[in-house]
Amino acid sequence: ESLHCTLLLFMWSRHQILNQFVLFSLFYHFEPFNYFAFMSQETAKAFRSKPLVDVDPKCLLYIHQREFAATTPADKWISVIGSDDATTCHLVVLRHTGSGAVCLAHCDGSSTWSEVPLLVKAVTSLSDACKEGRLELHLVGGFNDDSKTSHDLSLDILAFQVQKEDIHLETCCITEMNDVVVNGTHRPVVYGIGVDVKTGDVYPASFPHKGPAEELRSARTFTGGEMVNIYDSSRGLVKIGPCTWSQNQDMAFWLSQNDDTILKYLSTSPRAEPPHFVQHMKSTIQFLLDHPNSDSLFPGGQPQLYHRTETGDWERVVQS
Repeated sequence: ESLHCTLLLFMWSRHQILNQFVLFSLFYHFEPFNYFAFMSQETAKAFRSKPLVDVDPKCLLYIHQREFAATTPADKWISVIGSDDATTCHLVVLRHTGSGAVCLAHCDGSSTWSEVPLLVKAVTSLSDACKEGRLELHLVGGFNDDSKTSHDLSLDILAFQVQKEDIHLETCCITEMNDVVVNGTHRPVVYGIGVDVKTGDVYPASFPHKGPAEELRSARTFTGGEMVNIYDSSRGLVKIGPCTWSQNQDMAFWLSQNDDTILKYLSTSPRAEPPHFVQHMKSTIQFLLDHPNSDSLFPGGQPQLYHRTETGDWERVVQS
């Protein structure tokens, strides 16, 4: 009932009081968040001011939209999990301080309430043997966009507060707390983050390399793929698919359109996208046109698996 009242309050004036609403909700509904409710603005400011890190791809596990991955400090193959290109999307890091198990997800609002329990389970399942420690949450992303898509996702992400586990909010740099106006246009301050698997440090980051299988993974999201765990930390394997999509030659239409048209119709935030957005969308569409039948990418209905080589590159595993 109290949540219903809060929702009515949000609908009454969501554009003006989202920040206050988020903080009030965290304070009112979930005790571990109380202290942070008073400190969030300063914490967000401190996070935004951290230097941007260009992460070495040879130690990185990159997370695409509607993907997540979890691991522990014992992982021999990766030392950083990261994601970027988040405009209205929110990047979520959940970590257990006792086991060091950590998960990073790139959420776009497609099904947040069903996704949050998956992230909690991913971390707790790697922490079963640990009796000490607590779950700590870091939320980054979104901005004050015209369509208020970020605001809606910020509300949805509060699904963390109704989990049975005690979750302590450590970083909340979302929507209006991650907004800057540049030449009259609102855009995010922080587009991407990395988390150090060994220490749990979370920081703004960029990732020139987004593999393995960047185009395949983008195609999976573009064709409606749901949130999925892409990493087996026990074996150091990235697992993609199998995915399914139907042949659609009409998509070729987009390849002949100008940048403004693609931004207008294929982005939730046309004026805030990174410079490579249009080329990324065209590459994804071309990949789908080149592979009209997804079955050809997954022989025998098996997923594509990738492992890290001694040189730090991702290499596809040949399956018999």
